[in-house]
Amino acid sequence: MKKEEIVLKIPYGTRDFLPNEAMAKRQIEDAVASVFVKWGYEEIVSPTFEFLETLTIGNNDEMQQNMFKFFDKDNTTLGLRYDMTTPIARVASTRLNEENRPLKLSYIANVFRYEQAQMGRQCEFYQAGVELMGVCQASADAEVIALSIETLRRAGLENFQISLGQIQFINGVMEESGLSKEKQEKLKEAMVNRDLVSFNEEIENSGLTDKHQEALKQLPLLHGHEEILAKAKAMTENEKSKNALVNLEEIFALLKVYGVEQYISFDLGIIRDFDYYTGMVFEAYTQGLGFPLCGGGRYDKMLKTFGNDCPATGFALGIERIMLALERQKINYKVIDKNIYVAWSEGKLGEAILKAKSLRAEGLTVEVGFASQTEVEAKCYQELKKYQTLVYVS
Repeated sequence: MKKEEIVLKIPYGTRDFLPNEAMAKRQIEDAVASVFVKWGYEEIVSPTFEFLETLTIGNNDEMQQNMFKFFDKDNTTLGLRYDMTTPIARVASTRLNEENRPLKLSYIANVFRYEQAQMGRQCEFYQAGVELMGVCQASADAEVIALSIETLRRAGLENFQISLGQIQFINGVMEESGLSKEKQEKLKEAMVNRDLVSFNEEIENSGLTDKHQEALKQLPLLHGHEEILAKAKAMTENEKSKNALVNLEEIFALLKVYGVEQYISFDLGIIRDFDYYTGMVFEAYTQGLGFPLCGGGRYDKMLKTFGNDCPATGFALGIERIMLALERQKINYKVIDKNIYVAWSEGKLGEAILKAKSLRAEGLTVEVGFASQTEVEAKCYQELKKYQTLVYVS
C-alpha cells in the first residue's frame, strides 16, 4: 500500500466513532457506570499495556497468539491488554493486597485481540464490567448475575436471556468417564467452538463405554429451565458434578429473590473461552445477534497465580455489541437537544459571547457564530445544524 493511501486509512480491526455513534457509546457507558456505583463498585483504571508475562499468566496458548505484542527500548516484551480481569487481579494482589475484602471493582476500558473482526467487535473494542473478590459463596455469583441484568436494562435492552452453566459439572462428567486430560481438552475446545461434529467424533473414537459416551454427548444439549437441573442430576454419580448442580440451585434461588428469574435459563454445556474459570459461568444473548452481549463467571484460582489466594467472580459486557443490539431492535438512544444558535451582526461578537454564556448557565446547549451574518444567513445555518431556536444579536 502506498504511503499516501495509508495516511487516509485506519488499521484492520479498528474503527472511528462518528459524533452520533460516539454520543450513543457515551450514553451507554454513563448508564452502566451509574449502575456500578449504586451497587457499591469502585472504578479502577489500569495501563493499556503491561509486561507480557503479566498478561499471559495462567492463560492458554491461543490467548497469547491473539495478543498484540511489542518491545520497549530495553527489548522487554510488552502486550496490549487482552481483557481486564488479569490486570485487575494483578492490582488486587499487589497494591490492594492489604485492603479489606471483599473488593468490589468496576471498569470501562478498551481491550485488544488480534483476531477476525466481526459485527459488534473489532480488534480494539470496549468493555465494561465488575470484579468481586474475596467471597466464595453463591451470594457473590448471584449478585454479579443480577447486576449484569440491571446493567443491560439500564443500557436500554429488555429482550435478552442469561444462559447459566457450571464448569465443574462438565469437569465431573468428563472425569467420571475416564477420559484422559488430552481428550478432555479436545472436547472442551469443540464445545467452545460449538463444533458438535468434532465433539461427537472425539467421543465415538474414545473407546469409552456406551453409557459414558451417551453422558458426554448430552453435555451440549442440556439447556432449558429448572427441569434441566433434575435431568442432569439423574445422569451423573460423581460428587463434583452434583455439587456444581447444588451451586446452581443456590444461585438461582437468590436470583428469584432479586426478581430476575425470568431472564435466566440453564445451559450446562457452556465453556467460556478463558482457562481461568472454575465454577459458575454465564452469557447473555439477545434476538438477532449470534454472539453474547456479556459473559462472566467464577475464577477462584486467578489471584493465586499472583501470589494471593482469593476467590473471585465477575462479568464483562461489550459496549459495541450493546450498540448493535439497540440498533437492530430499533431502540433509540437519547438525542441531546441542540437548543440555541446565537448569531450576530457586524461588531456584536462580544455581546453574542455574553449572551451565550448566560444561556449556558441556564443549562442550555448553545453555539455562537464565528463570523458576522445577516439574519437570513443565520436562519439558514440554524436550520442546517438543527438548532431549536435562533438568537440574533444586532
